[in-house]
Amino acid sequence: MRVVGQNDKRRSWGGVRAGVAVLTLAALAPLAAGCGQDSTAPAPAAGGQQPLHAPPAHALDSYATRLHAAHAARVAVAKRWGLKQVPLAAPPAPQEKPRISTRKGFEVDGHRELDLPPVFTTVPTEEKVVFLTIDDGAEKDPAFLRMTSELKIPYTAFLSDYVIKEDYGYFERMQDRGVGLNNHTLNHPYLPGLSYARQKREICGMQDVIEKRYGERPVLFRPPFGNYNKDTLRAAKSCGIEYAPLWNEEVFADRWDYREWDRELHPGDIVLTHFRGRDDGKGTMPDMVRRFLDKVTAEGYAVGRLEDYL
Repeated sequence: MRVVGQNDKRRSWGGVRAGVAVLTLAALAPLAAGCGQDSTAPAPAAGGQQPLHAPPAHALDSYATRLHAAHAARVAVAKRWGLKQVPLAAPPAPQEKPRISTRKGFEVDGHRELDLPPVFTTVPTEEKVVFLTIDDGAEKDPAFLRMTSELKIPYTAFLSDYVIKEDYGYFERMQDRGVGLNNHTLNHPYLPGLSYARQKREICGMQDVIEKRYGERPVLFRPPFGNYNKDTLRAAKSCGIEYAPLWNEEVFADRWDYREWDRELHPGDIVLTHFRGRDDGKGTMPDMVRRFLDKVTAEGYAVGRLEDYL
């Protein structure tokens, strides 16, 4: 693999509930009366609607109780999986998608003229959000599915048929949890060493597998090892690929590697890892997720879903 490479102020529960009540009542209070109108009367209703009234106190109590229970549940899940902090909630998906372009220095000849898929390592955003992506599909750890599902951590998978075909069902369960399944070629070859026709077979063939097994043809493709040439991107485009995301950091169960000289996370960074267990590394998939989440959370980053920004 080529490596280039909250301020949580605690408040009493009663104070929170009172604050919610005050804000709600203020928002629902009758508007000031117009000229010549009795200022003590309710504001007139619009279009035949009934006048607004503040909700009863028990409704505020119920809402506050639900908020408290939801937070307590997140704390319990984070503790169960050994995290140092509760992961931060991701911001809403942007209504207007950022413009994705090829990173400078990652272009091929005629990239723009041929309208080839952009190759990028970071999504343009000012929000403190990063994206977890996982390659190949060799390790199929049920604990990893439980952990990411319970913690509600999004990620994007890039799959190769030669390692997923022994258990297609594992990735079907992943898809059922909302995970995007994308193209990483049939056999994970060094693509620039192949002819255009062979590269196209590798990429289009994996498109066919994913469509047959999971019902959709992906629009995301990651070349194995991050290596590609002009033929790679031409072939990918002919197979229906629209984006070729690479990565800016790589996380393992025991360490991080960085592409940038500053060795820091940046808003919109794409983070790479692999489906690996103890047989291939120094920890399990949950160990990797724990290392990933502990760092990004400590630095004030949330984990977003890459497809929401494309």
